[in-house]
Amino acid sequence: MSAVILPTTIKFLKDLAKHNDRDWFNAHKQAYLDAQQNMSNFVDELIHEMNKHDEIENISGKKSLFRIYNDVRFSKDKSPYNPRFAFSMRRSSKFRRGGYYFNLKPGNTFLGCGFWGPNPADLNRIRLDISYNYEQWNKLLQSKGIKTNFGELTGSKVTTAPRGFDIKHPGIELLRRKQFILRHHFTDQEVLATDFLKTVNKTFKAVRPFFNYMSEVLTTDANGEINV
Repeated sequence: MSAVILPTTIKFLKDLAKHNDRDWFNAHKQAYLDAQQNMSNFVDELIHEMNKHDEIENISGKKSLFRIYNDVRFSKDKSPYNPRFAFSMRRSSKFRRGGYYFNLKPGNTFLGCGFWGPNPADLNRIRLDISYNYEQWNKLLQSKGIKTNFGELTGSKVTTAPRGFDIKHPGIELLRRKQFILRHHFTDQEVLATDFLKTVNKTFKAVRPFFNYMSEVLTTDANGEINV
């Protein structure tokens, strides 16, 4: 692994946060293009490393990066740019569930893994599994790899018991979840380390027991029959 995030990339994002207007951006377009290329190279190599232990659909870093331009049409914040670089990675085939996300922003760099918006059928299937196997869920989420790298599940919840589930169920806190997200935050110093790509790859890899379990749940019915 040789791709690193350069100090000039961090500097560009800090400067953009201070001067978030089109005139400044246009005057510093080359700095943006250099930073974008740096991130594209980083993601290219990360995809390569991820494919050693997973199967990723993304074909290039450039196509994986999100736009830096804000859509201000329906937003109170009319800043034209989002001073961050972000990307997501998709797992190949309908049998591999879960997604990877990375957000590079000075003072707020993090990665996220999991399930941001399960469709109603998937969410109901997850809740059914929790209702039957909440002890197994707790064991998985308390495992060393998950706790050390991610801590607790994050994401939105319903305010009470979901329809069809008992408020007194011992797994009610899991059942209330609408999102199942695991996050890991990094300091700016960690981001600039020469082995940061290795750290990101290792952290993403640590979520695999959770993804493997969820993939089995979401590709089978309650009787364990394949249902995709």
